[in-house]
Amino acid sequence: MCGISGWIDWERDVSQKRSVLEQMNKELICRGPDAEGFWLSRRAGLSHRRLIVIDPEGGVQPMVRRLHDRNRIITYNGEIYNMDELNRELTSRGHVMRTRSDTELILAAYDEWGEDAPRHLNGIFAFAIWDEVEESLFIARDRIGVKPLFYTRRGQSLLFASELKSLLAHPEIEPVLDEEGLAEVLVMSPSRTPGHGVFKGVEELRAGCWLKATRDRMAIRSYWNLESQPHEDDFETTVERVRELFQDAVRRQLVSDVPVGTMLSGGLDSSAISACAASHFRDNGMGPLDTFSVDYKENDRFFKANEFQPDPDAPWIRRMSSHLGSRHHDVVIEQRELVDALDAALRARDLPGMADVDASLLLFCQAIKQDATVVLSGECADEVFGGYPWFHRPEMVHAQTFPWSRYIRERIQFYSPEVESRILGEEYVGDRYREALAEVPRLVGEDPVEARIREIFYLNLTRWMPTLLDRKDRMSMAVGLEVRVPFCDHHLVEYVWNIPWSMKAVDGREKGLLRRAMAGVLPDDVLQRKKSPYPKTHNPAYLEAVRNKALAILDTGTSPVLQLLDTDALRNFAARDLEKVNLPWFGQLMNVPQLFAWVVQLDLWMREYKVRLA
Repeated sequence: MCGISGWIDWERDVSQKRSVLEQMNKELICRGPDAEGFWLSRRAGLSHRRLIVIDPEGGVQPMVRRLHDRNRIITYNGEIYNMDELNRELTSRGHVMRTRSDTELILAAYDEWGEDAPRHLNGIFAFAIWDEVEESLFIARDRIGVKPLFYTRRGQSLLFASELKSLLAHPEIEPVLDEEGLAEVLVMSPSRTPGHGVFKGVEELRAGCWLKATRDRMAIRSYWNLESQPHEDDFETTVERVRELFQDAVRRQLVSDVPVGTMLSGGLDSSAISACAASHFRDNGMGPLDTFSVDYKENDRFFKANEFQPDPDAPWIRRMSSHLGSRHHDVVIEQRELVDALDAALRARDLPGMADVDASLLLFCQAIKQDATVVLSGECADEVFGGYPWFHRPEMVHAQTFPWSRYIRERIQFYSPEVESRILGEEYVGDRYREALAEVPRLVGEDPVEARIREIFYLNLTRWMPTLLDRKDRMSMAVGLEVRVPFCDHHLVEYVWNIPWSMKAVDGREKGLLRRAMAGVLPDDVLQRKKSPYPKTHNPAYLEAVRNKALAILDTGTSPVLQLLDTDALRNFAARDLEKVNLPWFGQLMNVPQLFAWVVQLDLWMREYKVRLA
């Protein structure tokens, strides 16, 4: 994986502004610690930070390809998993490849198919191609949106980058929040409305879309969408097809010229990936698989089971590691480390995020990086197969809002009345919810129960899943670690999308279909383990530490965050016996400690990024 950025200007001479491009690229150094590159002309400047995974010599970027009378130049972030098939197809059409790099394959695909090129790519990617003759820029993003890509059009210029911090390094891009941006931060966050770049005038290219810009026009098109159609396969065929698609996705994503491992929690998703990876390693004489897990010091002492986390991971991790014969690495995080890492996590995401849930992942990735450059992770199985409680509990299924944001009113109580009157939080969330439902590809004649579950799946795949993908991308790339997510393989997502709920929820279990597909691949006890999310700390010392940090911010009297908060409401809440308070204000893991940690991140963000309100 890498970091990309660029500046196109159809009026000014970009070649005279190399220092600006260098600063934009410098902000992405963590995404690509191994090398940097620039390409400049009068109208365009492209930059690249590289994390070397495949073809160290041949994959240097930006890469130039000359075809007939023109040069095309690419800067690219991602991995293509159908390289062999793509290479054969393009070679048969007369293209000559000079490297083993997927970067060259994308350039050749664009030469061959133009705007249809992304349809031919199986992978995770964000790339930009400048055509010198047309003076056009083409940018595209993978179908699921695993890799990020932000942009802004200002007059006769267009800027793009992998992360917001890179755009903000340009002197003409300011960190200004209008009402929509403020609402995105205060009531949608840590999620975001698809395409919203939060800062005024900044947008994110939506998943499965491309953008083409010239001096006179800019067009954005979707090249991939979920399509609803009747599912024709019987149950046994469906189970077998799911197994085949999943195993193919894992196998493809193990290709690398650098060490590869897996994240292992002992749950269904990560265990399935690790089992398939370990089998591939054995079959190819690659030695033991490296597996990695994360926990918190003294978590065994303070763990409390609840509806979202029924049991600790540690015993299940040992069970699976032993079963696989993996070379396992336990990463144990101290409470002080977790608190201190809140700042680094904020800088990695460029926005207030999932607080310690982000911070712990950042520390986890930092530890993994010592032994591996690439890992596979189980993200998105719950969204694809229906693992969350809101797929199964009637009051959550039928909530007329995003099921992970049912407590929006309780959250709004901590904002100042002036801010709430500006953002109209409940109305804003309601509008975004209705917009999402309007996008759902309907199946004519579908049973009402199945139709509602289809809506829930769409909300999860397009609104919730990007939050977790953002988190995984930013925290891993902040330390130069590439994370691959086999459950996001678009062939698997497309197939499972149309499988009826009665099959997905077979045996009355969350992810029942996936469990059936993994029968014989995983031990029976692991196969039947109840879903447990990413682990968080249960140590009361963490709650105390972040509460004190939040109160200290309130006491400054000068922090810019104070203009957003109802400080009395927050102080009164902090004075309660919080060990007995349940406030799941976002998703499964964001509760009372995370509320205070989020305030800490919001304060740092406004100060360090110099955020101002429009």
